[in-house]
Amino acid sequence: MSTVGIVMLVHTALDRAEQVTRHWTAGGCPVVIHVDRKVEARTFQAFRERLSKNPLVRFSRRHRCEWGTWGIVSASQSASELLLKEFPDVGHVYLASGSCLPLRPVQELVDYLQQRPETDFIESATTADVPWIVGGLSTERFTLHFPISWKRQRKLFDAYVNVQRKLKVRRRIPAGLVPHMGSQWWCLTRKTLSAILNDPERPRNDAYFRYVWIPDESYYQTLARLHSSKIESRSLTLSKFDYQGKPHIFYDDHLQLLRRSDCFVARKIWPQAERLYQAFLSPPSAETKRTEPNPGKIDRIFAKAVERRTRGRRGLYMQSRFPRHGAENGLTSGPYSVFQGFAELFEDFEIWLGRATGTRVHGHLFAPERAEFSGAQPLFNGCLSDSAVQRDHNPESFLANLIWNTRGERQCFQFGPRDTQKANSFMSRDTNAQISVISGAWAVSLFRSNRNFADLRREAARLQWIEANHLKLLRSQWASARIRIWSMAEFIEAPMENLQTIIDEIGPSAANHIGEAPQLVDLDGFGQFLQNLKNQGMHPYLMGDFPVEATPSRAMQRPRKVYLVK
Repeated sequence: MSTVGIVMLVHTALDRAEQVTRHWTAGGCPVVIHVDRKVEARTFQAFRERLSKNPLVRFSRRHRCEWGTWGIVSASQSASELLLKEFPDVGHVYLASGSCLPLRPVQELVDYLQQRPETDFIESATTADVPWIVGGLSTERFTLHFPISWKRQRKLFDAYVNVQRKLKVRRRIPAGLVPHMGSQWWCLTRKTLSAILNDPERPRNDAYFRYVWIPDESYYQTLARLHSSKIESRSLTLSKFDYQGKPHIFYDDHLQLLRRSDCFVARKIWPQAERLYQAFLSPPSAETKRTEPNPGKIDRIFAKAVERRTRGRRGLYMQSRFPRHGAENGLTSGPYSVFQGFAELFEDFEIWLGRATGTRVHGHLFAPERAEFSGAQPLFNGCLSDSAVQRDHNPESFLANLIWNTRGERQCFQFGPRDTQKANSFMSRDTNAQISVISGAWAVSLFRSNRNFADLRREAARLQWIEANHLKLLRSQWASARIRIWSMAEFIEAPMENLQTIIDEIGPSAANHIGEAPQLVDLDGFGQFLQNLKNQGMHPYLMGDFPVEATPSRAMQRPRKVYLVK
């Protein structure tokens, strides 16, 4: 009766490797251990002595192992040769690491492989068909030379690759070999593994793969295609990688997740995951599972984790994505409304809007003096301060935090050319923003003031220049917000219709028919005011056409009550 032999590559956490080794041998599986030559001699000797009395344990010749280099393949070759020589009853050889943990009773793995005596379990796909390469080389790893460590000498590594590209270096792939790639963790039959190790062309093959990049993911994967009679292109080891190509580490709170996978072995296990080691290395119960390993059961969970890691929740900025521009999943977490020029044109507009929509209505959140939170609050949700200095340090984050901290409650606020303009681009690109602009309405505040006219002219020119730039931004091809722009003259021709359009866009909670518009400010003489600005050499064009004699109808100017009809 054949059994399974384990080749274990160890470089750290030797106490855990010892614990897992005793578990394998208790199940009747011989283990050949390779300890990285970088582990100091005294530590290695102590580890070896602790397992010296175990008849099913051997130690192979040590090699220096470094990620992406030939040493890892050499280590697996030496250990495999010793295993095949010392344990003739081994039918399959299972490659594992010191951080691997058996998830099911050893006997289940033995039985599973005995039922498939001719099957090699090794992930093996051509370079054109592998979807898992992240930020690395695909075909070039087989056609360029890689004698330099990517981990220790990355700049030199990159420089050497670039030189080879410029010189158009192209290594010749040995005849008969079709490069394949796959997981490092395989389980091969004695027949296939022996054929690979005893291949007459092995010196040629080894010489070629010695300078391939990450050869442990291509050496056996390529040669198995020459010598295997039956390959199942999958690994029996559960090994998950994140979006950067780094392996996921399993912790104690992954216990149920690992059980659900039905896999025989998992890596990488955190060395301090005491609960996992106790749960999976304890004596098996009477019941045994005969289910097929199915890591796909938990793929959905990992996919969701990757999405949360890379995209996050809408409007939430976190360390993994901030402050990389464009990496956010939505600029803000929910819809909000920006009103420009309305508070200047209508009396008590904020009070009216709150009643009409049932939303939270703020003043000018980006006013130069302070953030005008509703109710004149000095602090708002999430401990946002009304301090202009703190807000203007990063106004985009200020707005994103305000929307995030008030999820479920729509926010409305006023905006204008007097306000800080640093968040303009952010709002215009935000698909959650509803921006309504009455251009030129800022002139009403100047019209109603008693300031010196020369000062008014300079201020009007400044505000018009600021608003013109803002409108240009809102009309650009990059704007993604829902944007409506009226000139002041255009808006007051049909204020109720225009207000109803805005209210309807806010959503179902504000789906009320407006009986009357809020009270319009007194604009008697506004046309003459604009003409005076023109006479002083300033051209106020954003307001639209206001003839000097024309004033809004008296019906529009008289005080009105607000009636909302459901």
